[in-house]
Amino acid sequence: MAVLSTEDEGKFLMDAQGEQIGIVTEVDPKGQVAYVEPEPDLTEAWVQGLGFGDADEDDIEVAADAIGTITDSELRVTVDL
Repeated sequence: MAVLSTEDEGKFLMDAQGEQIGIVTEVDPKGQVAYVEPEPDLTEAWVQGLGFGDADEDDIEVAADAIGTITDSELRVTVDL
């Protein structure tokens, strides 16, 4: 199981095949949940990449136990969402 932190905000969420699912808008480190904007527009992606975004009502919740690997730029899930 991966351990999520606020450092993961702004990273891309990728599926097991390497396709981009969305961008991480916020991380709840206590609950170990990442909130992901499934189809960010260019402005949203830029703001999230700088770490200034927040989760909103259309974000997907991804639990840490669904994430297999975390790199400097992405989180990769091991299950279909």
